Amino acid sequence: MTALLAWERLGSKVCDRHLERLAVVYVRQSTRQQVADHGESTRLQYGLVERAVALGWPTPRVLVIDEDLGKSGSSAAGRVGFQRLVTEITMGHVGLVLGIEMSRLARSGADWYQLLELCALSGALLADADGVYDPVDYNDRLLLGLKGTMSGATRGRTLRVNSPTGGSMSRV
Repeated sequence: MTALLAWERLGSKVCDRHLERLAVVYVRQSTRQQVADHGESTRLQYGLVERAVALGWPTPRVLVIDEDLGKSGSSAAGRVGFQRLVTEITMGHVGLVLGIEMSRLARSGADWYQLLELCALSGALLADADGVYDPVDYNDRLLLGLKGTMSGATRGRTLRVNSPTGGSMSRV
């Protein structure tokens, strides 16, 4: 997780103006049960601090926001950590927002697109395990939009189907 991807070394999107601000690692899992059962996911999310350092941030300039562990991402309401993230971005304190998956940041389309717009207006980048994105860049914005759309499309969608043996099963 600490190694840079090949395309991040060549023509990095991270500039001095980003490095002058904070890198924020947003850590979230939807339920307390997920936090208890999926410790590896929590560990990987906290490991994004190392990714920020590999991208050029000194460790003291990496802020971890984890107040939303065990809280659903379906809405920003009641998510103190997400609200703190939005405030820090709006105040121009953030140069990079990191999440293990961009879909972990916001599962609501409205919250997701608000976050993208705030990052674009403030000049903050976003990063996940797949890369670093600049929401001002057309292609990055398109990809981030698709990630948000797919997250919203799969959230809470369970399909009940009849199995060949006569019972029913759930498919997500």
